[in-house]
Amino acid sequence: MKKTALLFMGSLLALTVMGGQAQAGDAEAGKKSVEAKCLACHDFGAVFSKAGKVGPPLQGAVVGRAAGKDAAYKYSKPFLDKAATGLTWDEATLDTYLKKPGDFIKGTKMMAFPGIADDAERANVIAFLKTLK
Repeated sequence: MKKTALLFMGSLLALTVMGGQAQAGDAEAGKKSVEAKCLACHDFGAVFSKAGKVGPPLQGAVVGRAAGKDAAYKYSKPFLDKAATGLTWDEATLDTYLKKPGDFIKGTKMMAFPGIADDAERANVIAFLKTLK
């Protein structure tokens, strides 16, 4: 019984550690994904020489920021309704949103973006967003 419990706990610990590593992401790889997929619409300030103007600017700290707070950007009503519930861009929320924005907020302008299906790529993008100050 003790061996089984120890084996189970060891396996659980290994999965937890492996999962933590998978979620950590690679900020440099994330930067490349952002450049390929996000710059058409979003401005990241001095991080990139070109900038999109369709979506809200994402320069500065994104992770930890309350959603829908850029006064210069005209958010969709569904997005503002969701933001009014206290939506904050933490890692888990960004992961869910970036997977398929239209499923997370029906009617958002980001519905045109199909999302990032690959778990590792989303983790990389989030790791990059965490570097923005």
